[in-house]
Amino acid sequence: MSDVKKIATRESYGKALAEFGKDYPNLVVLDADLAGATKTGIFKKAFPDRFYDCGIAESNMMAIAAGLSTTGLIPFASTFAMFAAGRAFEQVRNSIGYPHLNVKIGATHAGISVGEDGASHQCLEDLALMRTIPGMVVMCPADDVEARAAVKAALDYVGPVYIRFGRAAVPVINPEDYEFEIGKGKVLKEGSDVSIIANGICVASSLEAADMLKADGIDAEVINICTIKPLDEELVIASAKKTGKVVTAEEHSIIGGLGGAVAECLSEKNPVPVYRIGVRDRFGESGPAAELIHKYELDAEGIYKQVKAFL
Repeated sequence: MSDVKKIATRESYGKALAEFGKDYPNLVVLDADLAGATKTGIFKKAFPDRFYDCGIAESNMMAIAAGLSTTGLIPFASTFAMFAAGRAFEQVRNSIGYPHLNVKIGATHAGISVGEDGASHQCLEDLALMRTIPGMVVMCPADDVEARAAVKAALDYVGPVYIRFGRAAVPVINPEDYEFEIGKGKVLKEGSDVSIIANGICVASSLEAADMLKADGIDAEVINICTIKPLDEELVIASAKKTGKVVTAEEHSIIGGLGGAVAECLSEKNPVPVYRIGVRDRFGESGPAAELIHKYELDAEGIYKQVKAFL
């Protein structure tokens, strides 16, 4: 995929906020002293009066966002995933989730692709944490097109939303006319031997792995599930019935994220063998993003090898 355009979804986030800010005068953006990294600085430049830098005080930022939402504004609270889901969990749960307020959380720099910043910043638990909050919509877009669409969908949805964005540039795999809907997945490649259900950076890698599997005579179905909660259970079950074997792939702990959501669904409604690809109950480490993704077998080669071994 070296010839495919690559864009970091955090860039998509900043550009989408600035774009939609024109048509949504009640859209406001909060950041925790990271506007350059989260790319909310793009919105700040376009709408300086609607941007609030809350400083390195993420918990306070979530409480401010909660208050702003009660006045009819649509706040996007932005910071690194480790701080949005980790440090500020209590405020997200009690001040946003419990009263079901119309706050959107833009969490960037998630997963091991944060690279050299190391384990302290490589949040591998955020999707699991956010899934446990009642009524919280949880999304992890795969590319630039889907990231921008997810921001628009969050704007139009009334209630709390958590969107995970990445630091590293990823291939653009969706067409510009891609129709996005909260709670709906998409079959990117039809197959009959195994279902590979992925999100985030693992979607492009899964498509490439499917091509490698095809050369071995294995017909893999690839599904992009951006919305982990609510999960598109109908699509997951239909694909499981079709292939009889399911693999999930995500840049997250195998505990509680996409793999957990899919396994929970299938164990109750259509039991089939499931293998979860992700980080296996450990912290990340410091290193170049591409090398870490390869080491943790989240690239195309790693997914290919794990699916082959599973089958």
